[in-house]
Amino acid sequence: MCGPTFLTFSQNSEINLKEIGRYIDYLTEKQGVNNIFVNGTTGESMSLSVAERKILAEEWCQKAKGKMDQVIVHVGCMNLKDSQELAGHAAQIGADGIAVIAPSFFKPSTAEPLKMFLHEVALAAPTLPFYYYHIPAVTGVNVLASDVLEGIEELIPSFSGVKFSGVDLMDLGQCVSYSQPRWSVLYGVDEQLLAALALGAHGAVGSTYNYMGCHVNELISAFDKGDIVQARRIQFKMQELLSYAQKRGFDVGVNKQLMIELSGLNLGPPRLPVMPCPHEQCLCIAQKYHSIFPEC
Repeated sequence: MCGPTFLTFSQNSEINLKEIGRYIDYLTEKQGVNNIFVNGTTGESMSLSVAERKILAEEWCQKAKGKMDQVIVHVGCMNLKDSQELAGHAAQIGADGIAVIAPSFFKPSTAEPLKMFLHEVALAAPTLPFYYYHIPAVTGVNVLASDVLEGIEELIPSFSGVKFSGVDLMDLGQCVSYSQPRWSVLYGVDEQLLAALALGAHGAVGSTYNYMGCHVNELISAFDKGDIVQARRIQFKMQELLSYAQKRGFDVGVNKQLMIELSGLNLGPPRLPVMPCPHEQCLCIAQKYHSIFPEC
């Protein structure tokens, strides 16, 4: 299981490195999260400059050393040169892998130009494990992930898998079916994790695992033991919480504020255009969380 990290900001919307050490301790000690995905969607990467992303990636890699199993740094940008620069930097700072999202201003309409883009980014860090980050609801790039994976091992020898944050379970199944022995298909839609595990997903990457990681570990453990009833019970609890939150508006800003409320970490506000969450809205979701998971 992997946790995508929230952006650590000060109150004046500048990056705050001081909280990263506490954040790592919280994830490992309280949530059992030992792998992180840095500068992704949850981390508001597209609202950051290249320089800011470098500073954050380096700090996460340094502070996680000896405490985390893996730090995967997302290096995708709207243009190739910035993506390559961040990929090369990730290799220099000791990241364990890189991930790249599809560019979403000039959208690739088929798998071929997207694979070419990914290939060029991978060349900037050829020894690092490389993951394609598939999140069509955000990018608007409606190219099947399974089409991207087909033959990609010939283009990118370091290719290691896909972070599949889509709801098309047939596409997910085709990715698992095509997956090579050393690849990982990591699922990123938290409320459907159990279905993905049943299809053979190798792991999970989800923003809510920042504060539900301990429960997700229990779900995965129950599934691995064949206790589907218990795994389903936990998944239904997660769905109850997320359904409640989504009906009240649940975006990156709300999710971040909920993390602050539940963890006690000082993560600061989001950066515009993401809006901060009103305290009352967050409080009612936090109360729902505690009613569903009273042991936390």
